[in-house]
Amino acid sequence: MVRMPRMSPSPTNRPYHHGDLRAALLKSAERTLREKGAGALSLRELARDVGVSHAAPGRHFKDKQALMDALALDGYERLNRALGSAAGQPGLSFEGRMAALARAYLGFAVENPELLELMFTRKHDPDSSAQLAAAVDESLGSFTRMIADAQERGEIVAGDPERITMIAAASLHGLAALIAACALDAEDAMNGLDEHVHLLLHGLTPR
Repeated sequence: MVRMPRMSPSPTNRPYHHGDLRAALLKSAERTLREKGAGALSLRELARDVGVSHAAPGRHFKDKQALMDALALDGYERLNRALGSAAGQPGLSFEGRMAALARAYLGFAVENPELLELMFTRKHDPDSSAQLAAAVDESLGSFTRMIADAQERGEIVAGDPERITMIAAASLHGLAALIAACALDAEDAMNGLDEHVHLLLHGLTPR
């Protein structure tokens, strides 16, 4: 008997073997975001890329907005882990802790510029999820807690710790924006980060 060659299943009909469809869809979505931008995100295209039916992503994301929220949330969770690890290093001075946090933030920004842009876009959207809002608060919380602790120790000036946090965060995000716009070399920015933090903390007044 002649055996006919077995045909490979089409990408949309082959069995799904990844084990975690949601994680696979997010990974594919982040790749699309990095290579083509947020405008190219499509649940149907993600399904084709992962190899599932076009309806399968709907089990996890009801629409494109939900997908972008999930991408942004995943980004904030990764950023928060990096910030938490940096802030928890023992034996550092306040300036050392600040530099460690700055390095963690800028490192994330350099590695994930498209994702960071989406994270900031989604956090300002009135339809973004409560879970995403909580993750945003946590990312700033790493800075705010460190500022408040330094104030209690008399290491920095008194004042609203949240306002001081926003000033510091704006300075660091400015560096990230300059790198993303190719106005500043990423390696130069990372190498000069300790000096940047020192100037941020001590100002430009002659001492």
